[in-house]
Amino acid sequence: MSCPICGKPPAEDYRPFCSRRCADLDLARWLRGDYRIPGEPAGGTHDAAFPEPRDPDEDDR
Repeated sequence: MSCPICGKPPAEDYRPFCSRRCADLDLARWLRGDYRIPGEPAGGTHDAAFPEPRDPDEDDR
């Protein structure tokens, strides 16, 4: 198996990468969102796990 970034043989300390540089490049790709699974967008405009914050000035009556 070779480094997924540059194709060199992997280094034991950074497996499966050959160096810290290649490991950091891969991390940057994850953080930018370069690795995505294609598909339909999720429905709705809000995430149910994170509801919109309530306005404390709203009256609940």
